[in-house]
Amino acid sequence: MTILAIETSCDDTCAAVLAENNEVLSSIVSSQVELHGIYGGVVPELASRRHCENIRWVVEQALNEAAITLEDIEAVCVTRGPGLVGSLLVGVAYAKSLAYARKIPLLGVNHVEGHLLSPLLSNPELDFPFIGLVVSGGHTSLYLARDWHDYELLGRTIDDAAGEAFDKVARMLDLGFPGGPVIEKRAQNGDPEAIKLPRAWLAKDSLDFSFSGLKTAVRTALAKSEGVPAVNAEVSAKSVSVSFISDLAASFQEAVTAVLLRKTLAAAARFKVKNVAFAGGVSCNGYLRRRMSDAAYAQDLNFFLAPPQFCTDNAAMIALVGRHRLAAGFSDDLTLNPSSRLPL
Repeated sequence: MTILAIETSCDDTCAAVLAENNEVLSSIVSSQVELHGIYGGVVPELASRRHCENIRWVVEQALNEAAITLEDIEAVCVTRGPGLVGSLLVGVAYAKSLAYARKIPLLGVNHVEGHLLSPLLSNPELDFPFIGLVVSGGHTSLYLARDWHDYELLGRTIDDAAGEAFDKVARMLDLGFPGGPVIEKRAQNGDPEAIKLPRAWLAKDSLDFSFSGLKTAVRTALAKSEGVPAVNAEVSAKSVSVSFISDLAASFQEAVTAVLLRKTLAAAARFKVKNVAFAGGVSCNGYLRRRMSDAAYAQDLNFFLAPPQFCTDNAAMIALVGRHRLAAGFSDDLTLNPSSRLPL
């Protein structure tokens, strides 16, 4: 069965075609980074408008790259949530129109489930059960995946997602947007042990995450370097040395990594699971990938990653989940609506 999938949960307009055996025939992503970069983050209204402009040609490009037409599509999958509701609405409305016109099945897919299972696109040997860590701009969650569509939430962020923290710290350090790539690049020239930053372990045995305090600690370190009061101070990285910014970026990156790593390994040990998967946009971070991989193998765990193009938002992961939902007997009708908060 050949499946078309659409993903518009945030600021990337995505479409993909998935053939039998989960072969990705095409995966098109239209980024809005330049549009939102001047604001230091995603502006929801602008994102949804740009999706309206892009959705048609992105779908057409996905079909062209796959060398097929709409007549060859046998099902349409679309992200229904969680995400920015205006952005989601564009993708859902377009998918419903295609399903109605072609009289083919419509599948609404959870965006987080797509990320969680995205390592399967390039690692068919990944078996259930596994511990799945999903880290992105909007999500930092730890799951026990027992089987398809059978997941237990073990821990989640109680404040900022890790990717959001990267963006906000990058803004503090005047490095640009999105935060993940620019902090990783600057951290390559820094010492991750140079500046002492806190790790939020929370309650004993907790698998939840918190990055708000770490963000505040970065701000405090920046204020101290400028010799101004940390409380309510208007800090600016422009008057700080390049080497200090590099050290602060590296120390922040290491603090995030240490917490993600320790809690993921703790979950694997607690549930006696040998397979660990890491997904979401933040999993593109090379430093984090290496540290997670080395630690997992040191604990005799099997570690799985998606290639970078399937870590950030993409429609191939939505098609993967949609195919299995259809095989399990699920489908949606034209009353399908997006949801900004959609539990997995």
